[in-house]
Amino acid sequence: MTSIVTTKDTVGAATITEGEHGILRRAAVGAYDFEFGGHLPQVELAYETWGTLNADGGNAVLVMHALTGDAHVSQGDSQTAGWWEDFVGPGLTVDTEKYFVVAANMVGGCNGSTGPSSLDESGTPWGSRFPFVTIKDSVRLEQRLAQQLGIDRWHAVIGGSMGGARALEYAVQFPDEVANLVVMASTGQSSAEQIALAQVQTQAIRLDPHFAGGDYYLNQARPDAGLGLARRLAHISYRSEAELETRFGRRAQDGEVPDGRFHGARGRYQVESYLDHQANKLVNRFDANSYLVLTEALMSHDVARGHESYEAALTRLAPVNVVVAAVSTDRLYFPEQSERLAAALVRSKPVHYIQSPIGHDGFLTDAKQLDPVLRTLVFDD
Repeated sequence: MTSIVTTKDTVGAATITEGEHGILRRAAVGAYDFEFGGHLPQVELAYETWGTLNADGGNAVLVMHALTGDAHVSQGDSQTAGWWEDFVGPGLTVDTEKYFVVAANMVGGCNGSTGPSSLDESGTPWGSRFPFVTIKDSVRLEQRLAQQLGIDRWHAVIGGSMGGARALEYAVQFPDEVANLVVMASTGQSSAEQIALAQVQTQAIRLDPHFAGGDYYLNQARPDAGLGLARRLAHISYRSEAELETRFGRRAQDGEVPDGRFHGARGRYQVESYLDHQANKLVNRFDANSYLVLTEALMSHDVARGHESYEAALTRLAPVNVVVAAVSTDRLYFPEQSERLAAALVRSKPVHYIQSPIGHDGFLTDAKQLDPVLRTLVFDD
């Protein structure tokens, strides 16, 4: 399982290093009191940057990652591809030859930012003592990072799924610091169904016999089975029924017999093997406690909290140019939720659609469909 990420620089204030792109760094952004209680004496945020910041700081773009994403959006000078490789980079929609792009790993994660697997001042992993994190907490800390980088106002803040929730919340919290906002495959409030799906995932982890109440870091076994089960359920919601049927149908996995017993055990259908593969991939790179922290942050997502109403919260976006996008086949964040968000803005906006057969993950695989829209509405300079 992934340990705390090591970075090129020692931890200090956020810095911009000319000529280096896509290199993970960490910045100490100070002590923090969390929205629902809990305190950390120091929070570190891992971040990466691409491109060059203009003298006036007006070309900065903040990219927000989804639930199990990280700060590595584009390859840059590293040897590994980023998770939005065909969308962020030289000459692409978010053009790193024109814009200074920043991405930060969310607090509570396990890819360099302070999270449950991080060590406290005595050298012990935080584990079960890590505070409850909200989306509001994450953006307040990310705004501190922006200040350290010398960015007073973002040209754009953009994200999909949980990244879309973070992008929206950032603009609601700091509307005068965001010129353009792009919210993709997301919503202003987590729905009952989204909370229900997430609750099953968190319970799968907590009921793993190796969870140890969240304090498993010094044990020989970790809650990999529970994390893998959580990922299987999540991934079903990330893909459409039509995509699973077309891709797998009822076909058996090669060399296995799913109907009846074969050498004492039932074989798998291809779709089962696919889910096993997705589970194993996540278990090998992610921390179960971080999955809990980030999932529960998304469950608590509600831009209305702290405001008189949902609509009152969205009135704060009056000075921001907002672009809302949805995936046509999304069954996790239904297009109707994007329509509701767009209609509730002070100046209602049309929803721009990614036409993808695969479902929610279309915001990752087919975001380039939005290129004409975003080049016209956001990146038109």
